[in-house]
Amino acid sequence: MTLARVGLVAVAAYAGAQVISQVTSLKIGVVVGRSVDMGTFVYPVTFTLRDVVHKALGRQAARTLIVASAGINLFLAAYLVFTDSVPSDPAWGLGRQWHQLLGPIGRIVVASILAMVVSELIDTEVYHWFVTRITTRLQWARVLVSNAVSVPIDNLVFAVGAFGALPLLADDPATLPWATVWSIFWVNLVVKGLVSVASTPFIYLSPDRATVAPSRNVRLRRTTPSAGR
Repeated sequence: MTLARVGLVAVAAYAGAQVISQVTSLKIGVVVGRSVDMGTFVYPVTFTLRDVVHKALGRQAARTLIVASAGINLFLAAYLVFTDSVPSDPAWGLGRQWHQLLGPIGRIVVASILAMVVSELIDTEVYHWFVTRITTRLQWARVLVSNAVSVPIDNLVFAVGAFGALPLLADDPATLPWATVWSIFWVNLVVKGLVSVASTPFIYLSPDRATVAPSRNVRLRRTTPSAGR
């Protein structure tokens, strides 16, 4: 596929994974006897997808994608609040269940979006540093290095921001005992790390802009008539 097509697919997949993980993170499940938010199994893929967008479309496009996705997630949360506020048709009979399942908890939504923006922007800068200062080879390494920095930051901001007994939030319904918060942090970190490693091959779906652009310029120079003819 061409760079443009790869970039378009990666952008769509990134946005879709963000929305899916945003909704499913509202549930705290128990996996192998440990507490884990259920968005954890999808969200880590976004870090590698961000790297694919960066590789195919450039750093500015990756930054724009991150901010745009944050806006989409905010709109999703706002629309869920609006939908929840509309009286349910009695004939439907599932209004209370819908509220309990999808009525978003504001603190969790804010923590999730904040964690995403901070960690993904850091991922962007680490990735850019690696390919400009270290090497453009070892593509798997650029993904693992950038994700190794950004994933723990994302995990910390989300776990503490969404569930920690922070000042003024100790009595919030979402607040959990610190033992549970750190359990969520460590389990999520392990799961996100494994998913991130498993998604590393995605980076090879796109050629590097740096290697494609020069050859394209050469073709243009060869086919463009000179001014003296």
